[in-house]
Amino acid sequence: EAVIQRRWSWRGCDFQAGELDTSRTSLSRRELAQLLSSLILMEQSGQKLESGFPLSGLKTLLDQLHQKKTNVYRSIPYSRLGSNRDAHCYRKAYPHLLAFKRSCVEGGQILVQSGKFENVLEFVLGAWQCASELPQWDTSNHNSIREQCYHALAGYCTAALQHHRPRASKARELLRRFKVAQVQKQVMSSCIRQLEQLVQAPKVYKGEQSSLHRQNSTED
Repeated sequence: EAVIQRRWSWRGCDFQAGELDTSRTSLSRRELAQLLSSLILMEQSGQKLESGFPLSGLKTLLDQLHQKKTNVYRSIPYSRLGSNRDAHCYRKAYPHLLAFKRSCVEGGQILVQSGKFENVLEFVLGAWQCASELPQWDTSNHNSIREQCYHALAGYCTAALQHHRPRASKARELLRRFKVAQVQKQVMSSCIRQLEQLVQAPKVYKGEQSSLHRQNSTED
């Protein structure tokens, strides 16, 4: 009971169980309740919080995104005769597509605001894959939600790389995986250029060091 009544601060909002303030955040009451529950469970299990954000946050956000994608497919009526990607099916799935977009955009915001930029890059990769698996609708403008997710994720990637310099080995791994994403959308090209610079930087530095060493040896 004492734990349940404890107050928490998250994204500038102070709240406690049963008194969730939704006036200063775009999350729904249910989503805030889920976050609060996870914080309480973490305290009960003795887990630490870092920078006000649960260590399991990345996995939780990606799991929620996968669940939203599942809800999209479950909402589509089955038809043996007509297309299940037509306007009628799109209207049925639309609320769940919006929920997916919301989780995608706000998940990235949460990680960026928490300063966990390495997790941001992992979230971008996972969320990008999830967005690419959304239904391809018959009408092209019905696919705009996926495009909006792509653009938001590319922005998070750029922001993360401006604040976080991954190790060369990690940068190479991310570069390989982002190039796969680029096949789907050129919007990732900016992130790829940044990663290529990070991968090349150690090589340039080593080359300069080697040249300087040879120059010193010659002078001696």
